[in-house]
Amino acid sequence: MLSPSAINLAATELLNRRCALYKSIRLEESIRPKSVEDGLAIQTEMVNQSKDSIGGWKCLLPLNDEQVIVAPILSASIESGEECELFVDNGMARLEPEIAFVLAKDLPAQEDDYTQVEIDDAIDSAHMALELMQDRFVSDCGVDYYERLADCLVNQGIYLGPEINLEQAYKAANFNISFTQGDNVQKFAGKHPNQSPIKPLYWLINYMRKRGVSFKAGQAIITASYAGIVEVDFEKVTEIEYENLGKYTVTFNAK
Repeated sequence: MLSPSAINLAATELLNRRCALYKSIRLEESIRPKSVEDGLAIQTEMVNQSKDSIGGWKCLLPLNDEQVIVAPILSASIESGEECELFVDNGMARLEPEIAFVLAKDLPAQEDDYTQVEIDDAIDSAHMALELMQDRFVSDCGVDYYERLADCLVNQGIYLGPEINLEQAYKAANFNISFTQGDNVQKFAGKHPNQSPIKPLYWLINYMRKRGVSFKAGQAIITASYAGIVEVDFEKVTEIEYENLGKYTVTFNAK
């Protein structure tokens, strides 16, 4: 595992890149994460250095034991309302349409796994949501999974949309999605990669519980995109619809 000083330096470098409008090459070899443990340790140190709290999480059922999909999301990067600010990436606003679950109760770290019933009881609401995406690495620089994990897996924040029916959200395996900007309409046959948006949340709570991580009331948890990354223009009113679940409008502005 990386030394504490290397973890500190890697976290400082990756945190600084979140304020930049240019893409960077890989981390220096001496501070480059080489395991899941390294990646998660750098994530934690980034939060510590930011002096912000964790306002949410992203997750997906792990692809395998060495490819977990999890990252904290800082409170300052969670947005809602008629406008949403995000960094430009490849000239566009890059988004992933998701469902977010917001906790009503704390779920402190504990020795035993939480049951699904206990986790369900801690969930307050479900929302249409967008993961705000930003690839901070130069393309074709050879960056690997562990570096992307340390950098919070292309995340730059969450847009939290309107509340939707919680029972419907649990069962939302497939639904049609549209992004409309004037005459430009992008349509997608939305499909959750884990067949259910709640399954990754159950995994997340107990995976991180074993690592001593507590979850707090008010945190929003997103659990994977229904349509990969969607690119839209800035400064245009955008209508986003999840068929039979809800719709809303938002304008994306460049930071």
